[in-house]
Amino acid sequence: MGTRIVLIDDHKLFREGVKRILEFEDGFEVVAEGSDGSDAVNIVEETNPDIVIMDINMPNINGVEATRKLIDRFDELKVIILSIHDDESYVTHALKSGALGYMLKEMDTDELVNAIKIVSDGGSYVHPKVTHNLIKDYHRMSAIPGGQVESGGSSNGAFQPVEYRKPLHLLTRRECEVLQLMADGQSNRAISETLYISEKTVKNHVSNILQKMNVNDRTQAVVTAIKNGWVEMN
Repeated sequence: MGTRIVLIDDHKLFREGVKRILEFEDGFEVVAEGSDGSDAVNIVEETNPDIVIMDINMPNINGVEATRKLIDRFDELKVIILSIHDDESYVTHALKSGALGYMLKEMDTDELVNAIKIVSDGGSYVHPKVTHNLIKDYHRMSAIPGGQVESGGSSNGAFQPVEYRKPLHLLTRRECEVLQLMADGQSNRAISETLYISEKTVKNHVSNILQKMNVNDRTQAVVTAIKNGWVEMN
């Protein structure tokens, strides 16, 4: 059976554009549409979708509030927020509401389809640009005067400096390059253009990185790399 999708967005033209994209993809079926968060609960009750793609800014009930209501009511439902905002505060509120994905409306067709597939398969997806902003905020909040970040390894609870080192004991040199570009917020396509390799090769590298680091998604990989001093934040 295909992935049943509901679209909730107050901009009809944008909603129709996303619907057309998804209808061309095998395995996706848009079963209903809505224009406001207040429509979401009734639509989900009537159509029993697998995924709801939800705009974050809507006139009556916004996407975050609507997502919270949906998750409280339907335990198995997966919600992806679709937004123009890449600010970390929006992302944090969206994820706290129970959303499993956060996509930007500027993303291209391939990224959109890939994000939905990841969430449909039980994973989570945060747009690379947003991930970069989240990591920068984490890095800023962890920092103390003198450029040190919390290590967690001190017996007296003090902050210790992190030694920046590439994880060559774990990853290949090329995988280290890809990991750094992931931390810089680059998509697979952008990484392929930066390194002059195919996008398929980038996907293989990312898959290997996740497996070797024993993490589930790109966000976890970058967070782990930051904590271990394996990447540098600009």
